[in-house]
Amino acid sequence: MPNNLLAGKVGIISGALNDQSIAWKVAQRAHAEGARFVLTNAPLAMRMGEINKLSEECNAPIIPADATSTEELEALFSGAQEKLGGKIDFVLHSIGMSANIRKKKHYGELDYKFFQQTIDVSAMSLHKMLAVAEKQDAFNEWGSVVALSYIAAQRAFLDYTDMTQAKAMLESIARSYGQRLGKLKKVRVNTVSQSPTKTTAGTGITGFDAFYNFADMMSPLGNAPAEACADYCISLFSDLTRYVTMQNLMHDGGFSTTGISAEIVDVLTKVSGMQE
Repeated sequence: MPNNLLAGKVGIISGALNDQSIAWKVAQRAHAEGARFVLTNAPLAMRMGEINKLSEECNAPIIPADATSTEELEALFSGAQEKLGGKIDFVLHSIGMSANIRKKKHYGELDYKFFQQTIDVSAMSLHKMLAVAEKQDAFNEWGSVVALSYIAAQRAFLDYTDMTQAKAMLESIARSYGQRLGKLKKVRVNTVSQSPTKTTAGTGITGFDAFYNFADMMSPLGNAPAEACADYCISLFSDLTRYVTMQNLMHDGGFSTTGISAEIVDVLTKVSGMQE
């Protein structure tokens, strides 16, 4: 049930592709909680997705922007302030792409040009976004930035390849810029490390279904769905979390702190019994 947690707040939500996207769910929840915002995505992603439908539902203008381009980000932040009638209270960074993953290249055969592109799109874009916002003095005091991450930033996972490094860099940028913007404008910057989620990007990873099921069995609460992640992001945009910053916040049903679960033991016991 909406509680007007974001009443009077304005922001920018990036990365909504279709109704499977976490960013899409965040936009719907932000709208329900009284926020006004601009939607943005890369022009190519916009052509592939359904962002116009979300724009109509949330009465949110769209400003296309390639997040790797400083010039386009400058136009995004200045345009958002013009359309929303003031400075920004919140930003969602939900941007990630790996051509190496799309082409199913394993970690030992990465294309380094693709690798650099992965870093630029998935991590450095956060730095560029925040640097542009700082230069334009685009944030209101006590604003909030949330970037979506994944536990592969801390652990090795097969088939996540160069996105592993990108997420680690994303979290590092959030800490460093969180310190800077906290001092300058009391703006907080956090990352949310979400459970495996059945989005267009997630399901493109080799073996995703197997790992999704594994994580679900490992997590005491099960995998956190996209809708619950959206709720968490809304709480981080709200004034209820004013003193939470520079954190990587695990939103994974307990997966990150579970050694092994009874369900996994049962599966392994059955497999072992079949092999004997």
